Amino acid sequence: MGIYMKKEFEMSDSGLLHYFLGLEVKQAEDGIFVSQRKYATDLLKRFNMLNCKVKTTPMNVNEKLQLEDGTEPADARYVRSLVGGLIYLTHTRPDIDFSVGVLSRFMHSPSKHNLGAAKRVLRYIAGTLEFGLWYSHVSNFKLIGFTDSDWAGCLDDRKSTSGYTLCLGLGAISWSSKKQATTAL
Repeated sequence: MGIYMKKEFEMSDSGLLHYFLGLEVKQAEDGIFVSQRKYATDLLKRFNMLNCKVKTTPMNVNEKLQLEDGTEPADARYVRSLVGGLIYLTHTRPDIDFSVGVLSRFMHSPSKHNLGAAKRVLRYIAGTLEFGLWYSHVSNFKLIGFTDSDWAGCLDDRKSTSGYTLCLGLGAISWSSKKQATTAL
């Protein structure tokens, strides 16, 4: 393919892709691994969480965040910066997509409780820096989809959050977690 493109366009071959827009790409004979390890490490440094105690999940499964949680307000600029950094990290981390989506609902008036939940995601990231997306070289690709919903999980308006992940072979190619626009019956 490169030979044909060189005939048509002026270009040079820089070799294999290793780093692009904060994404680290490792290519091997059996597949490609895409991660944001350096970005995640820099994010942990920026929020003084590099040597924090790690968590095994991004959110406490029994915890429900809400607008009026009774705790004092947090520094909104700080929380927005933290959650914004986590949003960029979801490009290679579908495992944090739900948690980050929930946190982003409170960026206009974050509380100390919301900040604590955001820092918990950072603690999870600290323990899973090696996570990313693996795309193996297999000949029999199957498209597989997964969906889930929390069924009226938002305490403020009783709306559900739905999510999906599509995998081609063993690698996730598309994922989303989004609060529904209407209340499910």
